Amino acid sequence: MRSLRIAGRIVGAVFVRELRLGALHPGESLWPLAFFLMVATLFAMGTVPALPRAATPGVVWVAALLATMMSLPRLYADDAAEGTLDRLLLSPAPPEGWVLAKVAAHCVWTGGPLVLATPVAALFFGWEPRTTALCALSLLLGVPTLSLVGSVGAALALGARNGGVLVALLVLPLYVPVLVFGAGLVGADAAAVRGHLSLLAALLAFSAFFAPVASAAALRIAME
Repeated sequence: MRSLRIAGRIVGAVFVRELRLGALHPGESLWPLAFFLMVATLFAMGTVPALPRAATPGVVWVAALLATMMSLPRLYADDAAEGTLDRLLLSPAPPEGWVLAKVAAHCVWTGGPLVLATPVAALFFGWEPRTTALCALSLLLGVPTLSLVGSVGAALALGARNGGVLVALLVLPLYVPVLVFGAGLVGADAAAVRGHLSLLAALLAFSAFFAPVASAAALRIAME
């Protein structure tokens, strides 16, 4: 029981530390949000004049996907350079636990602002309230999945010379189902909404179970 309490405290400390680091460096934390809004603004201002309204959820989701991916290369790189990653791997806490804590903090600082910015994108594209709510819900379910899958890519690319490019090559194919179901939920009719929600929830549950295990294994190999 004591070892479990110690492991729980370590995992909690990692989560709090990641939140504090995000608060201390708001520019780095909120840059994905700025990118997301910039892409939405460019399309809304007529960069693609013939863009049908039905395609705008896809634009928002692609912007969210790219914004999430921008911060992934540094998910483990800074801790590895400072030696924090070595200490965490030697700690009694299971690596899957603190990996999940780091991903959760990443979701707070990346996914949270994207979800909150959905009404702004809705104003740009002239969405109805129902479309706005569905888009926010799809991002709420989908962005954590993107972060979980991205953590595996970030762990595999740790120490690589062009880590950002390698992360993109690793995770982009795995992002396609999330993108398809997330954008599909926004444009779905009432009968299909439940199906899209179930698929997004299933992807999130699958990623939450397997991604920390895969990330922890990749980190052990990278730090040997």
